[in-house]
Parts: sequence; structure tokens; C-alpha cells
Amino acid sequence: METVVNISKKTSSDFYKVPHLKFDINKLRFDLEKILKKKKFDSLGIKNFAAIPLNQIPGDKSSIKGHNVRGTYWTIPDETGKEAMRDKPIEESKYTELLPEFKGTYFEEVFDILKKNFKLGRVRILLKEPRSTLSWHRDPEARLHIPIITNKGCRMVIEDVSKHMPADGTVTITNNTKYHNFFNGGEQNRIHLVACVLKSPFN
Repeated sequence: METVVNISKKTSSDFYKVPHLKFDINKLRFDLEKILKKKKFDSLGIKNFAAIPLNQIPGDKSSIKGHNVRGTYWTIPDETGKEAMRDKPIEESKYTELLPEFKGTYFEEVFDILKKNFKLGRVRILLKEPRSTLSWHRDPEARLHIPIITNKGCRMVIEDVSKHMPADGTVTITNNTKYHNFFNGGEQNRIHLVACVLKSPFN
């Protein structure tokens, strides 16, 4: 797959379905099972939410631990409506090295194709457990989603718009610089491949 995607055109939607780019969902699921036999999801210190990093700052194992997996975000924690910053800023552009456990898997192929088409930061496999939600928050940059396992009860809400992203190999870029959350209202885990996108249709 050598498709080069042009995302220079701005969009009025906060959910941008990338044209002419689709991955093999069966291969993603098959290799995810192989990865999960070797590596467990790491808790992010957030209830019902966990991650497996795909890439790191070259040679820097600390870049895939603790706060570096979560990254900075802003939230509105109480009724005062005052915004609060959480965690610490991440140097996203330095995350260029694929972790060795993904070498030779379909994830490596997906990672290489995404790198050709987008300016990426951290790439992670994110787990959202059943009947749970994230906080109402905003991020420094957009996010690219490839759902791997989902259900109809999984929805992302950006401001006043709610959408379900199907696990059919398609790619969606979401405007996470606006306030949003993600909830899993189903009874199975929701697992997405998620990448920080440093140049997006929303910039």
C-alpha cells in the first residue's frame, strides 16, 4: 500500500474519515492477539483505561513509561468551570522508533504507512474497558484512530457531536483539541490504535 493521503484541505467536521486509506482488520486483530500473549496493557493511572506504546524516543525507555504514556491534557474538574492542566508536555516529534516487539508484525506495516502519510507523535494501542468513560478534556493535538475491537456502545463525543467509529480498517482523525470524551457503553473491551497527529485537517 503506497497511497499518499493529502490532508491539507481543512474540514468543517471534527471527525475526518481519511480517504483512500484502509487496513486489514483481520491482520490487526490476529497480530494484536500475538502481542497480548507477550505484553500486557499498562495502566495509565486512570480507571478503566490502559495502553501499549508502539513507538518511543530512540533509545529512551523512559519515554514509554508513566506520564510519558499519558501526556498533557486540560480538563474542567468541577462546577467552577475553571480549566486545569494535567500531566506534563510531551515532545511528540521525537517518537520515531518502533518498539522491537512490533517488528515483523502487521503493526509495523501500518506504522510505516502512517508515517509516510502523516506527521506523527506517539502511537499507542489504547484500551477502554466496558461500561466506562474518560474525563471531559482536550488535548494539544488531533488523534488518528484505527478501531480494532469495538461495539455499538463505543462512542466518541466532541463538544455536542457523538459518533461511533467502526472496526472496519478505516482511519479517522478526530479534533481532540476541542473538549471531548470517549465512552464504552458495551460489555466488551474497546481497543483502538491511536496516534498523535502533529499536522491535521484541523490545523
